[in-house]
Amino acid sequence: MNKGHAHAVGNQLGATIRAWRDRLSPGAVGLPVDRTRRSPGLRREELAELAGLSVDYVVRLEQGRAVSPSEQVVGSLARALRLSRDERDHLHRLAGFRPPLDRRVVDEIPPSMRRLLMLLEATPVAVFAADWTLVWWNSRWAVLFGDPTRIGAEERNLVRLRFPVASDRGRLTSWPVIPANAEAADRALVADLRRAAARFPDDPRVSELVAGRVAGNPRFAAFWAEAAVGRHGEDRKTIRHPAIGEVSVDCDVLTDGDTDLKIVAYTAVPGSEDESKLELAGIISTSRNDA
Repeated sequence: MNKGHAHAVGNQLGATIRAWRDRLSPGAVGLPVDRTRRSPGLRREELAELAGLSVDYVVRLEQGRAVSPSEQVVGSLARALRLSRDERDHLHRLAGFRPPLDRRVVDEIPPSMRRLLMLLEATPVAVFAADWTLVWWNSRWAVLFGDPTRIGAEERNLVRLRFPVASDRGRLTSWPVIPANAEAADRALVADLRRAAARFPDDPRVSELVAGRVAGNPRFAAFWAEAAVGRHGEDRKTIRHPAIGEVSVDCDVLTDGDTDLKIVAYTAVPGSEDESKLELAGIISTSRNDA
């Protein structure tokens, strides 16, 4: 790195740290709020203490005089500044490092996401982890697809359902969903799983899921060999329901950037017969809850 480039990087790194320090209130990190403060953000001394650094080093970072912090220092600053995952990754790149890899798939739903899910109670909605394990569902979703509690928690996985192996026989229930384009939907599912495998390289649940499908399901193995990487975003599906018949729905997948949790929602065209059937599913779910 030449001197001019190092200076430019240092200025960008320092300015970014300063901007994030200025926006972080003392109360957000458990420090007492002093009404006489001239700035609402953290002082350099406070950031230094939270990150385990010297005040002089924080000053030199912000002024662009320290341009090569260690990866450990960058991680400490990211935690002290309460950065989001995207911001954390950006800070690492500014310092010349690759973003750190997450180690384990997240199953726990953040409080803010739970509040959003409560607002979607009139819609069949479920939440899947990064490896497509079902971790939450509402009553309307259960009416459409069947009660997930009928099978074990490990079997509640869309990849297992779409790509079963010999050991799954007798354990998995049938998936009453017909994608408009089954091959495209399954390719997208495998490409999304490959992305998860790269993000969570140390998670045995992901590695075992992939290894088991590659060895035991030729269709999965063929898709996996294509090495496609992507996100499973949207699809049109037909649901076969024993009481309300076939329902055509749009399936949208909203992925949380920090946790890779996926909110999967099913909707129908307004005013259509399919929408009426979804409403009927809602009536069924309500009657079950009241029983």
